[in-house]
Amino acid sequence: MKADVFNMEAQKVGEVELPASIFEAKVNVDLMHQAYQRQMANARLGTHKTKTRSEVSGGGRKPWRQKGTGRARQGSIRAPQWVGGGRVHGPRPRSYLQRMPKKMRRAALRSALTIKAQEAGIVLVDEMKLAEARTRLMAEALKRLVGSSSALLLLPEKDQVYDMAMRSAANIPSAKVLLASYLNLRDLLGYDKIVMPLKTLDVLTARLGQEGEQ
Repeated sequence: MKADVFNMEAQKVGEVELPASIFEAKVNVDLMHQAYQRQMANARLGTHKTKTRSEVSGGGRKPWRQKGTGRARQGSIRAPQWVGGGRVHGPRPRSYLQRMPKKMRRAALRSALTIKAQEAGIVLVDEMKLAEARTRLMAEALKRLVGSSSALLLLPEKDQVYDMAMRSAANIPSAKVLLASYLNLRDLLGYDKIVMPLKTLDVLTARLGQEGEQ
């Protein structure tokens, strides 16, 4: 599959062959769903907690004697049926961690990248460069490259270009800057277009291409 290469002015400057092992992989929707569910579950802190009757304050004595009052017997004003009482079977701190083999996670990423390529969601630029780190300049460049679509800027490494892109896109709600080594399914599917310089293809090939070629 071939893709056009643009400059930051959205002018076509060339053409490149996308790695077939990554952008023409077998699409497995069920695997993508499993990987997405795993990522969302692993992002949960699991710190939710309610207090039981032994943890709420008060209720040290029996509210009234056992017999002879005509009322139902009660042992504590902090029993669950009382206002301000403890919670029965409430949420407790727990881990939502889900494990998934690395090969399956990478296969899910290849499926998502293949779908993006089929839907013309991959925008290649020769270099990700701006005159200076200004939100206005980044917004104008993205408008030329992707129009009104949201964009994930996928960069190959942490360098001066990455720092400048981070500062420039920080205040643009529809854009996010991410290192290619941190590519994940949530960000990949959460944006309409993936904007990346040519060097990012090398990083993706090194990370995802080898298993696809076996």
